[in-house]
Amino acid sequence: MSPLSDNYGEYNVMGQVTPFFYEILLVDDHPLVRGGIRRIIEERAELKVVGELDDGLELLEFLKGSVPQLVILDVSMPHLGGIEATRLIKASYPELKVLILTLHNRREYVDQARRAGAEGYLLKEEVDKELHSAIATLRRGGTYLSPLLSNT
Repeated sequence: MSPLSDNYGEYNVMGQVTPFFYEILLVDDHPLVRGGIRRIIEERAELKVVGELDDGLELLEFLKGSVPQLVILDVSMPHLGGIEATRLIKASYPELKVLILTLHNRREYVDQARRAGAEGYLLKEEVDKELHSAIATLRRGGTYLSPLLSNT
């Protein structure tokens, strides 16, 4: 990072910030869900969705050509689910942040996701209120757990 930069961008000679885009890849087998998540993400100018994929196998193939900073993926998908995909991508791309976004609210899924290497776990029912907070937490190097799960 240069002396004229911060976590969100670089300052030009006029003192204006040119944003560094934080690249996010969406992986969910439901196009409507991906579209809704994309709209929420793109409310923030510094966040950029670089792709939308249907399952974990497509994710592994995508990563051979380009590695974003964050992958948001569902647990239940055809061919290769989110937890196993997380395990595989963390083995090859340990710096890649993973946010699991799912309907599964049972503690066993949270534990499996953490063991696989996911930094965050967010329930889909909270996505409209919590997605930006989850992304910001992971971006700063923290871990995130859906508020509805914090008491389980």
